[in-house]
Amino acid sequence: MTVKVFAPTNEQARIISHAGSAFIAACPGAGKTRVMVERARQLLGGRPTGRGISFLSFTIAAVSELEDRLRREGLMETPPFPHFIGTFDAFLWQFLIAPFGVDGCASRPRLIPDKDDRLIQPFAAAQSLPLECFDRGTGAAIPAKVQRYRFQGNIRAHETAARNTRRRFLERGELDFTDVREIALARLRDPACGAVLGPAFAARFQELIVDEAQDCNPVDLEIITWFRNAGVPVKVICDPNQAIYGFRGGVTRELAQFAETFRDEERLPVTGNFRSSHHIARGIVALRPPGMRAARDEAVGEHREEPTAVQILSYSGRGVPAAIGAKFRELTEAMELEARNCPVVSATRRTGANALGHPQDTGVHDLSYRLAVAVSDFHFTFELGGRKEALVAIHRIMLDLEDAMGARTYHQHLAETEEEPGLWRPRALAIAEELRFSPERFATADAWLDRARQLLEPLLPAGGGQSINQRLRRNADLAGALSAAAPSGHSARTVHSVKGLEFPAVCVVMSPSTAKGILDFLTADGGDGDNEEARKIYVGASRAQRLLVIALPRTQAPRLRDLMVGMGGDVTLVAV
Repeated sequence: MTVKVFAPTNEQARIISHAGSAFIAACPGAGKTRVMVERARQLLGGRPTGRGISFLSFTIAAVSELEDRLRREGLMETPPFPHFIGTFDAFLWQFLIAPFGVDGCASRPRLIPDKDDRLIQPFAAAQSLPLECFDRGTGAAIPAKVQRYRFQGNIRAHETAARNTRRRFLERGELDFTDVREIALARLRDPACGAVLGPAFAARFQELIVDEAQDCNPVDLEIITWFRNAGVPVKVICDPNQAIYGFRGGVTRELAQFAETFRDEERLPVTGNFRSSHHIARGIVALRPPGMRAARDEAVGEHREEPTAVQILSYSGRGVPAAIGAKFRELTEAMELEARNCPVVSATRRTGANALGHPQDTGVHDLSYRLAVAVSDFHFTFELGGRKEALVAIHRIMLDLEDAMGARTYHQHLAETEEEPGLWRPRALAIAEELRFSPERFATADAWLDRARQLLEPLLPAGGGQSINQRLRRNADLAGALSAAAPSGHSARTVHSVKGLEFPAVCVVMSPSTAKGILDFLTADGGDGDNEEARKIYVGASRAQRLLVIALPRTQAPRLRDLMVGMGGDVTLVAV
């Protein structure tokens, strides 16, 4: 087999050879991973120095792809010491939390990512509210969040309970990702501590490379700035149009201000889309904000001459129909593409699941309904992450039936009991397999529920007070949560889960609730300011190599077609 020699473009070559810090703005498919690999090759140069390179990103998928490439190229070993390859969160935990612990706490720190889910109920008759409804510093109620739960009455007792709960969390060393960032930054800001850590990091790492930096929040940017000031060269790689982490304080305008802190010779662009066809490259430019379309990315990779037009699927009704998945299957089969490599992508996995005809999730909170949804999700997703999520949902239900968690969150329970996945996952998997719904096994939803009750009754604690029939109740929604339809082979994936990846074909689905706002923003018809939902569509669409399909309501589909045609690509509008 002939190995293709990498021939970098002038822009790529400039980044690979650039010494010192740099802010790198890259378009989709610009070959960032290849550039990072070659930068590592140049830094290492076959000469062991004892100093490593730190590669950071914000998703497991992006980290895994880079790590796999570095190992295949023979640039990293297992374990990678002295290098570090991982998420930004993992880096902070390994170097700034785990070695030092939490000030004033004798217990070792433990990560509890769902702390904000902890319910606050100051007395038995009080309405419970999740901890996220209260300010981290003051404990004061956050009106916009409290209103979502239609709270009525005096909130002061809840605020006191929230402050006490957060204090107890810290006393036990139980941290979530926000706590980790706050403690890490405080440690770096401290003059005495920073004076020791700065030289230590500079001696350990030749360079810090932060990929997907548009996902940083302001605290992350301050931490990165600290490393630059401490003498650790930092390469910051980003595409501002792919910032989709607003829920965790992600930055948009702040990123542009951060870029201005780099000198002109340190701001390096990388253009040229090596991933997508000409039609897709032009089409995704239309998904950027109106003021960011002046530079039109050119397709320069192996798929640049792919003749297939961008397909816009127009659907009717208030929901996302399964006809979308059927049409996507037809299109991928015509191009002889494997369905398992061609996902349906949306802001929520449920929207994509609806487009594939997967069972509905109406949001009912009964344990029996939640169990039906989890079992169906397990059997209808072809995505490993989706199957893991489904098994976790089944495990949560098992713990609920056992009354094992009490007032603790799910991750608190795991941390305190130190229950490993190897212990509970086989049991959850057995339940998922036993309760797989099909006409041959279960004539009705009620028959399925009877088997579920029989299977799970041994989990009830002795003398618990409620029977299995009371815990797993009959309800009219069960039939909708169960289905025996044959899977299409396409997986339903969230936009966040596909960041940093690429696929031969992608179907991006806009829901009826968000499509108009997105098109208003993209056509500047009232789209002033920011629109993260539009950036999610941009991220999803830019994953496509040969076929891009976008599904949206019929009222908005012509607007998107006209916008994309205006960018110079070929677009076909089809009603489904």
